[in-house]
Amino acid sequence: MCGIVGYVGFKDATPVLINSLKKLEYRGYDSAGIAVFDGDNVVVRKAKGAIKVLEQRLADETIKGAMGIGHTRWATHGEPSDLNAHPQTNVSGTIAVVHNGIIENYAKLKEWLQSQGVVFRSQTDTEVIAHLINYYYEETADIFTAVLSALGKLEGSYALAVICRDYPDRIIAARKDCPLVVGLGKGENFLASDVPALLEHTRDVYFLDQKEVAVLYTDHVSLYTENGEKVVRAPFHVDWDIASAEKNGYAHFMLKEIHEQPKALTDTLRPRLVKDASGKATDIHFDEIEIGDDWKNAGRVVITACGTAYHAGVIAKYAFEHFARIPVEVDVASEFRYRNPILNANDIFIAVSQSGETADTLAAVRLAKSAGARIVAITNCVGSTISREADQVIYTWAGPEIAVASTKAFTTQLMCLYLLALKTAAIRGKIAEKDYEDCLAELSSIPEKAQMILDNKSVIQKFAARQFNKEKVFYIGRQFDSAASLECALKLKEVSYMHSEAFAAGELKHGTIALVDTSTLVIALATQPSLYDKIASNIVEVATRGAATFVITQDTADSFREAASEVFTLPPVSPEFSAILSVIPAQLFAYYCSVLRGINPDQPRNLAKSVTVE
Repeated sequence: MCGIVGYVGFKDATPVLINSLKKLEYRGYDSAGIAVFDGDNVVVRKAKGAIKVLEQRLADETIKGAMGIGHTRWATHGEPSDLNAHPQTNVSGTIAVVHNGIIENYAKLKEWLQSQGVVFRSQTDTEVIAHLINYYYEETADIFTAVLSALGKLEGSYALAVICRDYPDRIIAARKDCPLVVGLGKGENFLASDVPALLEHTRDVYFLDQKEVAVLYTDHVSLYTENGEKVVRAPFHVDWDIASAEKNGYAHFMLKEIHEQPKALTDTLRPRLVKDASGKATDIHFDEIEIGDDWKNAGRVVITACGTAYHAGVIAKYAFEHFARIPVEVDVASEFRYRNPILNANDIFIAVSQSGETADTLAAVRLAKSAGARIVAITNCVGSTISREADQVIYTWAGPEIAVASTKAFTTQLMCLYLLALKTAAIRGKIAEKDYEDCLAELSSIPEKAQMILDNKSVIQKFAARQFNKEKVFYIGRQFDSAASLECALKLKEVSYMHSEAFAAGELKHGTIALVDTSTLVIALATQPSLYDKIASNIVEVATRGAATFVITQDTADSFREAASEVFTLPPVSPEFSAILSVIPAQLFAYYCSVLRGINPDQPRNLAKSVTVE
């Protein structure tokens, strides 16, 4: 996901824009640029590559001015280049635009604009927006009206910011399907794609709603609908500490966020446990949502998500069916929205998204809502689009997650889903009171046990040092472990670029074993005691074919020592809850492999933190 920033006020805009863009580097990008009004003209500086390349250019070609916009771009339309970098301008350079998202009808608009004599310089869909605004500006001589007219012609997704030479006192911003946040200062106002870019300056913000337009002046911000009608609402106050978005001494955000999991899990769990006078957890209560007759009488649970959040949903399927004895369907959101899904009036529809802005998940939510489903969202981001459009929201309270590869957001999603599964089991009468309380005690122990794993991370680091050059890595497991292995494999491929796959261990003999040789590493999750013998047999099968093997297990009887190259023993926990713990060594392994291979784990290539286009 690209990054947008903007500033209008009394300071020199250039350093404000550059520093704000740096706060969004975690989102991934291949070029960067700014446009600043210098008192006479809109001046654009942009460059392919990292922000430091842009800074070098600005050192030679300085711009001074108190209003500007900036952008970091992942290439979609047109290769990464200086020319295709944002901002994009109209022919005369008097209007500059930065844009996240994809304009689906850009080719048709471009052809029409060319028929009007417009000459294009880039390959981007964004340049169409600049020329379209200019076309309507020449008709109306009013930049706000011109922007609204242009928005009416755009199909697809966008978050955009516009400045015009003739209006040196304002920035116009708009969004549809892509996030945009306005920061409110004193004598100055700010714009960004995400909150971390604003925290240095303000904690009072407007999260722009769908198809909403904002006009930022130095002394106020006006909000409008897409039709130009005034919108009035109170700003939202962000409680995050600035330091929580910084590395705090860790080499990378990913490592910091892996280490934040004990606290994040505690923050997610503690407010939802009801305790008696002795401090014993006896029940689960969500302040945000009511779990009543609709959950008691539900025919099934439908979970939709993408990527890491989807994997949390797969694990949740096992948990809901095991504890609550209710059927669960889990769908990748991009498949759900195109397969004409069957939805019933008594379905519980759960959408899981770390950012709350995931395009396919949001589209699935809207489809389900149009069919009459009641939507429960699980997200980490207050004020996100999914949180606003869902009927009920459960926040994970993981805190800001900056690294592209999700870690603490995943484990806190799991914690929320486990709590939902247990509460559903209780109200449906599918779990005995003592078993229910025992499960709550088990969940209460998870944060401490997560810390125990982190305290023993040197075992993972040493193993990674021996195995980071493997050509193929296969994760295997059974039941809950099979589901958790999906996330383990994704984490490794995301940040280390090692080829990794995950599948049920019983499928090993049905094709994949043909690939196993001395260049292979097989990592087995083995936390289901009733299936230890089965997993041990799988390990022997691959070890005899030359594969290195690593077992992540709760076993203390050395069931795997003979065949495995290395065993990492987890703290004991009920098999049903083991996924929250077993994924942590895999996160660490992925991180260390990334670093050993000379890759920045915070910004893996071609990936973005918030995927707001299909």
